[in-house]
Amino acid sequence: MPDNGFNLAMLILRVGIGLIFLAHGIKHARGREKTTNWFASLGFKQAPLQWLMSTATEIGAGLLLILGLLTSLAAAGVVGIMVVAFITVHRTAGFFITSFMKEGVEVEGWEYVFTLAFAASAIAVAGPGDWSIDNGLEIAHDLDAWIGVILVAGAALLSVGQVLTFWRPDEAS
Repeated sequence: MPDNGFNLAMLILRVGIGLIFLAHGIKHARGREKTTNWFASLGFKQAPLQWLMSTATEIGAGLLLILGLLTSLAAAGVVGIMVVAFITVHRTAGFFITSFMKEGVEVEGWEYVFTLAFAASAIAVAGPGDWSIDNGLEIAHDLDAWIGVILVAGAALLSVGQVLTFWRPDEAS
């Protein structure tokens, strides 16, 4: 017998996180030049590539989470984006998201990115629930549990590699 409480909770969590990422991706897609310039100002080399990859990941992960399709991969994408955001933007601002001014720039702490990363990690480990396309395709449990942990850890490691490869804050424009 299915656990409807769990299924409802996973649907709410997937759709909520999915909508947040879809909205961010759409915002970045609409503001291509502004977002590309922002990446450059942070010190990212290949800022147009950073714009493309982050926008595609946010839109793709958002849609996949909403649908419950390849859910653990989508959740891992969310974790990857949040690892990059933590390292490059929020890490030095302290824990609380409450904004403050630092060198004339509004800075926010990392509690929000950690909340999203941990929620996405929980989705990857728990799986999408029965109310998902993954379940309809009978793959709902193929990518959850320890496979979900591995996907999340892999996304985090790849994101650290991305930062090490492309981020040079001392050369920020």
